[in-house]
Amino acid sequence: MTHRLGIAQLTLMETPPPELISIAAEAGADCVGIRMIPVLPDTPFYPLMTDAPLMRETLRRIADTGVQVFDIEIIRIEPETDIASFTPFFQAGARLGAKAILVAAYDPEPARLADTYARFCDAAAPYGLTADLEFMPWTAVPDVRTAVALLAQVDRPNAGILVDPIHFDRSGSTLADLATIRPDWLHYWQLCDAPAAQPADLADMLHQARAERLRPGQGGLDLAALIRAMPAHLPVSLEVPEAALSQRVTARARGVSMVREARAFLSDHATQPF
Repeated sequence: MTHRLGIAQLTLMETPPPELISIAAEAGADCVGIRMIPVLPDTPFYPLMTDAPLMRETLRRIADTGVQVFDIEIIRIEPETDIASFTPFFQAGARLGAKAILVAAYDPEPARLADTYARFCDAAAPYGLTADLEFMPWTAVPDVRTAVALLAQVDRPNAGILVDPIHFDRSGSTLADLATIRPDWLHYWQLCDAPAAQPADLADMLHQARAERLRPGQGGLDLAALIRAMPAHLPVSLEVPEAALSQRVTARARGVSMVREARAFLSDHATQPF
């Protein structure tokens, strides 16, 4: 048995979904993630909800290659979040065959955050989509412990927790914390590496996470322990932005080499082959 390995949009941020799917196919990846909503107003995204030609071409590449869209992103839960506004996003995700939505918490008021997240889960459920909350040190859900408490409070069958090694490490979360995550809350996880040294400040942390990560095995994170701790059947999404390298190496070359390196790394450390 081999497991699904995918390419997250942030890894090849400059690459529109059709080309991302073709690169994934050439690399031997099984799936991709697509960023359909921007993280910040000035960051790239691909609005398949409104771009009909882009949607058609993306669906054609899926049919031609067999590479699937696993997750769509990124939803920021904020104080003013309007759940009804995401209906076109859900519809586009369902049309793409997506399984998961990446969610980030940016509402500092705990009760309101829990209520909005619960209503978001309820709205996504009819489209067959999970809502996977990614804990990040600079957000309202900074670590595993906070994420577990929130999901227990929300208690929705399609709620989930998304584990990313860089955030796991930088948040001070532990393997003992990881063991408190209910298995049904885990739908997929992300993979990257980073220097062992903690960033000097928040600006450095944000830059590293958003623009300059390392490929698995190139940094100092204890990925071997994390791989052993994560359920073996989960899909793995490579999220490794390489902004500096992207200035001199094509997206295709980066994507193909990264997937092949990551599959070998995972196979060396996992209990079952990737």
